[in-house]
Amino acid sequence: MTKEFLYNFIKQQNLAVISTLSKEHKPEAALVGFAISKDLEIVFDTVKTSRKYKNLLQNHFVAVVIGWDNETTVQYEGIATELSGEEADYYKEIYFEVYKDGRERAETWPDIVHFKITPTWIRYSNFNEPVVIEEVRGPF
Repeated sequence: MTKEFLYNFIKQQNLAVISTLSKEHKPEAALVGFAISKDLEIVFDTVKTSRKYKNLLQNHFVAVVIGWDNETTVQYEGIATELSGEEADYYKEIYFEVYKDGRERAETWPDIVHFKITPTWIRYSNFNEPVVIEEVRGPF
């Protein structure tokens, strides 16, 4: 499984389910719009009033599921980091390429923030013949 293959598959998607843990260690999932960097980093936005934001402040580890059409998915685990400074500008541009309205949200929505998830483990699964299930571990 190559990085390029994973990037091309993930780039075709624009929605993912992200799972975080609450302070009580209760799993909580949310659907997010996202973009992907060439280094397989996921970029998404959220608001500071969301459950996922509060969860990410205390525990940066996340699980993500991308794609589900035609029994083909990527399971993705990584470390989420709230973006700031010049790094934020770089990753926000990746996000804005996918979500043109994201720029307006970033300027007008109160308490909106952007996160980058750096992958630590990825599994690609395609249950069509021939079945392909491959795992890769970082660094990517």
